Amino acid sequence: MTFSQARERLRAALSKPLPGIAAHTVLAPRPRRAWPANFDPAQIRQAAGLLLMFPVADRPHIVLTVRAHTLGRHGGQVSLPGGVIEPGETFEEAALREAHEEIALPIERVRVLGPLTPIDIPVTGFRLHPIVAEIDAKPALAPSDGEVARILDVPVAELLEPSRFATVDSIRDERAMSIPMFRVGPGQGHEIWGATAMVLAEFLTVLGWNGAGTADAGSVQDQH
Repeated sequence: MTFSQARERLRAALSKPLPGIAAHTVLAPRPRRAWPANFDPAQIRQAAGLLLMFPVADRPHIVLTVRAHTLGRHGGQVSLPGGVIEPGETFEEAALREAHEEIALPIERVRVLGPLTPIDIPVTGFRLHPIVAEIDAKPALAPSDGEVARILDVPVAELLEPSRFATVDSIRDERAMSIPMFRVGPGQGHEIWGATAMVLAEFLTVLGWNGAGTADAGSVQDQH
């Protein structure tokens, strides 16, 4: 799949109903956390994340970040550039601002394609609004001191390789969980799980993916 083909698929898909929860479920940790029974929805904190696509040798790549280990609960995790929405901001404005602050993204060159389905994160009280955007060439980026330990350039084709998908049994907050994830980078050294993996599941689905480990090679990987 070329960058242009990916861009056109995204533009068409983002103008239609999205797969939403059906796609999220493929990469959601099990059991899935829910809001407490007495939780007040007005207390949900709104956040936005930028899913930026760019071409390398005419193939689509995306930007992810490794959070600094000093950032508490999410330290060391792979995530989208993003953060809390400030008063008066739209989701798109917040996603772009946060990407500029965290990775020095030149936002004047970025074109927003549209939103994916929001994801609730009860463990931290956030609702994440993913915003898909594109830029016409690989941008020069720099990690923000104190927030981002590393910037990842991830080929979309790598996420579609069945060997990059795994499910790990773990204990988190004294709960036994089954955690689906992508493993990317040299030696598959970076694990993408939780809300970020769920965002990517919907992103890949609108590109033609059929689910974890079952990419449709004819429609997704081998188009030229």
